[in-house]
Amino acid sequence: MKQKSIYILFILISFSALSQKSLDEVLRKHNKNDVSYISAAELHVLLPSSRIGTQDSRDIVILDSREKREFDVSHIPTASHVGFKDFSKENISEIIENKDTAIVVYCTLGIRSQKIAAKLQKAGYTNIKNLYGGICEWKNNDYSVFDANNIETDKVHTYSKQWSKWLENGTVVYD
Repeated sequence: MKQKSIYILFILISFSALSQKSLDEVLRKHNKNDVSYISAAELHVLLPSSRIGTQDSRDIVILDSREKREFDVSHIPTASHVGFKDFSKENISEIIENKDTAIVVYCTLGIRSQKIAAKLQKAGYTNIKNLYGGICEWKNNDYSVFDANNIETDKVHTYSKQWSKWLENGTVVYD
């Protein structure tokens, strides 16, 4: 029943996005602003391409709060999949022991990730940011995304047709 409610919520959010004029308005409408944002450009500076895949790139932990099928189509380099429907704070404590670790959570636009980031804050994590505009803004800035085989791709899973309007640079994929 809870799962059905979540699906209904996202359908309603998706339809309401059509009437929104800007990404700022969408995020203001759906987020409580209890988690600070980080821009794609700010995150990219923290993950220079020369460090991606090295131990140094783990100075900041990137968590993808989308579903596995979305993550497999496209994800930000070094990101770990944590999901939304099946998210577990307990699983995070196995990945991130130090609660002061810098963490960036993202999804398609920044709505699901805000909810996951807020859960992490309630669990005691102190250095959490929500990626403003999510993977869409990341790709719109022409930053690399990778598929399930860690091969760079132009495809971006945008969750739905309604959310796909926010992707300006890349090939839209949705179920």
